[in-house]
Amino acid sequence: MSVLDRRRRSVGAVHGDGEETGRQQRLGTLAGLAAYSLWGVFPLVFHELEGVGALEILMHRVVWSFVVVLAVLAVRRKGAWVRPLLADRRRVALLAAAGTLVATNWLVYIWAVNEDRVIEAALGYYINPLITVALGVVVLREHLRRAQVVALGFGAAAVAVLTIAYGRLPWIALVLAASFAGYGYLKKSVGVGAAESLAVETAVLLPIALVGLVVLEVGGDAGFLHGSGGRDALLVSLGVVTAVPLLLFGTAARRIPLSLLGLLQYLTPTLQLLCGVVVLDEDLPPERLVGFVLVWIALLLLAVDAFRGRAGRGVAAAVDPHPAAEPV
Repeated sequence: MSVLDRRRRSVGAVHGDGEETGRQQRLGTLAGLAAYSLWGVFPLVFHELEGVGALEILMHRVVWSFVVVLAVLAVRRKGAWVRPLLADRRRVALLAAAGTLVATNWLVYIWAVNEDRVIEAALGYYINPLITVALGVVVLREHLRRAQVVALGFGAAAVAVLTIAYGRLPWIALVLAASFAGYGYLKKSVGVGAAESLAVETAVLLPIALVGLVVLEVGGDAGFLHGSGGRDALLVSLGVVTAVPLLLFGTAARRIPLSLLGLLQYLTPTLQLLCGVVVLDEDLPPERLVGFVLVWIALLLLAVDAFRGRAGRGVAAAVDPHPAAEPV
């Protein structure tokens, strides 16, 4: 083979690698958009279940999510991780704590949708990056830079404005943000894949959920099998509703830069906000909108600071949507 032929082959290989990289990034971007879009329209799903109690919906979500994620792992033939994980009591304890936090997050979110407070729930996922930064300072002893301090100041001002606007502390948003931030922190500490982690978390919650559903059925308070077939099917589908965006997110996390993934995460609360205002006709008076604007300014400051490349450990967490974590 001549030198010229070898060069042509080398250039072709590089070109082919570039095309494959581009294809993978496009696939990852589409998967990320799909995942965050699906999470963004969750209010419409749970709103269709408003005749069922939030606690019962939560228990069904735990049960059917466990079934679906177990099936996914079986298809993937991923089982080698189970024994080493169960032998590590610390990691199991962390995942159990993570399961408790995600159950709290799910319950409050479902209740908020059923009580027509979707807008406040969306606020929680906007606030989440700010809570993550604060968590880094308190738990990891990270040092804040000027932009982070200013961003947290805007976040605190937003909470103050919204407290006045609502006439109460926006506790739904704060609980959702804090529980999700803590959930992401614990899952990153364990270092287990998203599907594997969800399997353990739901397995820990499964006995409680099953007993709870039996108690509701015996007491005559269950909604499942005592309403329309469509509603029952929707309750059963909660496992797929949970698993599909999670798998899409995993596809995106492996193929696109973390900075892009971090920006895509804001698609979820934005769509939730639109669902609340446009579809579910919730009120967003000017005084509450001011609070949202303050939060958006804070997020913009964090994003600009991150893209300037001065981030150490602190701001990376601010735009990191926790690849192992699930928003709602």
